Amino acid sequence: MTEGATRYLYLARHGQALPDESGLTETGRRQAVLLGERLRDAPISVIHHGPLARAAQTASLIAGQLDGVPLRRSEAAGDYVPYMPDKDELPEDSAGYLLRFLEWVTEEDREEGAVLAAQALERFTGPAEGPAGSERHELVVTHNFLVGWLVRAALAAPKWRWLGLNHGNAALTVIRYTPGRLPALLSWNDSGHIPAGLRTL
Repeated sequence: MTEGATRYLYLARHGQALPDESGLTETGRRQAVLLGERLRDAPISVIHHGPLARAAQTASLIAGQLDGVPLRRSEAAGDYVPYMPDKDELPEDSAGYLLRFLEWVTEEDREEGAVLAAQALERFTGPAEGPAGSERHELVVTHNFLVGWLVRAALAAPKWRWLGLNHGNAALTVIRYTPGRLPALLSWNDSGHIPAGLRTL
């Protein structure tokens, strides 16, 4: 068996944000608490979160439902464009729409996003350090773009395919990285812990 521990990567988008993105709405706070309750029986060892208030507050509310799980702020878990595609990479019928969606991205955004996206892959994906046969469970509270980026990487999809993978607020995605095996997408955008009236994108 290949050495290393199996990593279970839990990915959550932050709860619903206020219009100015300075924090969470009351709905967003409730979503975060419900996700924390959902994860009480999971052996989470650490909660990574992006630096922006909506992710940090979500992570703190989740941690409040768990038993002493530490919080770690990570720039790599932030809100950024992980990959900026060229037109010839995109499907012909949707290239125009996707490029218009990304018109606001500056060259600086593109360069910074590429660096952070590489850091996220290195830090959060693949088997974890540890004895063969052991497990490590980590939660990353982040933003829509990074969830899409990590899911498309697990599926070995083209780099541009983070686009169009839209994640609900405080929904849950889980990826398993077992040494010597392909990554396994165990769940995607699971919002079963959130009542229908509280689900938002």
